[in-house]
Amino acid sequence: MNIFKFLPYVLKTLWRHRSRTFLTVTGSAVALFVFCFVGSVQEGMNDLKRRQAAKGSLVVFQANKFCPATSHLPQDYKMLLMSLDGVRDVMPVQVFTNNCRASLDVVVFYGVPPRMLQEARNFDLVSGNWSEFEQNQDSAVVGRAVASRRDIHVGDKFTIGDLSVNVAGIFESEDPSEENYIYSHLEFLQRGKGMNLVGTVTQLEVLLNEGVDQLAKSEEIDEMFRGGPVETDTRPKGVFQAKALGDLTQLIEMAHYLGYACVGLVLALVATTTIMSVEDRIQEHAVLQTLGFPGVTVFQMVLTESFVLSILGGTLGVGAAIFTLKLTSLSVGAEAVTIAFTASPRLAFTGLLVAAIAGILAGIAPAWHASRTEIVPALRHSG
Repeated sequence: MNIFKFLPYVLKTLWRHRSRTFLTVTGSAVALFVFCFVGSVQEGMNDLKRRQAAKGSLVVFQANKFCPATSHLPQDYKMLLMSLDGVRDVMPVQVFTNNCRASLDVVVFYGVPPRMLQEARNFDLVSGNWSEFEQNQDSAVVGRAVASRRDIHVGDKFTIGDLSVNVAGIFESEDPSEENYIYSHLEFLQRGKGMNLVGTVTQLEVLLNEGVDQLAKSEEIDEMFRGGPVETDTRPKGVFQAKALGDLTQLIEMAHYLGYACVGLVLALVATTTIMSVEDRIQEHAVLQTLGFPGVTVFQMVLTESFVLSILGGTLGVGAAIFTLKLTSLSVGAEAVTIAFTASPRLAFTGLLVAAIAGILAGIAPAWHASRTEIVPALRHSG
């Protein structure tokens, strides 16, 4: 079907009933906007798992603990871990978060040795000075996303709870979730107000050599510390983050049903509008058939109208969603792990594809009805 062949006629028809067209397009746009927002969280989750699986690192956490505030591992475990085959390096990490529960505005501090931070993370400072961060223990580098949400700039003093840091730089990363973290000095977090944690860390991040079996190495680490002063729970970083997100992951999965409901709403809106349009133009379609237009042509015209309505709404809704996601840098987090709302090209394509398919499906029944209209009764129709 060549929709461009009937496009001028369809656009004139839609303009004749512009109030109805506007309401339908707006309703479809809202539905696709919500669909993309729901999809962006799932995109963020999938991206997080994919990136961490590729990095080949493990997270050693205290066994039977959940929130980072309750995990305290001896920092000297690092030397024991370094002695294992296949271990490239071990980074001690002290974590501070303002909220362990699921939240849209979670702030996460990672206290790490500055030297190791450059080796373990791949990001670039977009403003500020790295040497200033290294030289001043009370300084921090802030992810672009959290800086945007909190209106943080280089040179500011950022305070949350009893913790205050001087912002030495703002960084961006290829990993969207990474931009939701703030990195400070390990000793600064250990010695922070009300936090006498010198000699302990929240977790140890084990960087493995290429080709090392992550699951086998995790079991080896936990077995080594099974009789130690503090037992450990070691997992590949992606698995650890998925476990930390826990119930939030299930909520994200359940949100799929909201996405399906949005698709159903688009179908209902476009189908209703198309049916009303067909009923209004029964005589017009009969005249077209009298002039020699076959039923299949009328079918294509009506289907094109439905398709155009849905695509207009879809383009508006998807465009608004992608723009909003890029502008707001939203994320959701739990237990010091964040998921960035990811506005990927695949998400935009999926939204437009859903709009196109919904438009075609919604138009089939009205188009079939219009194409089967009997000419004489239709010409007598008073409208």
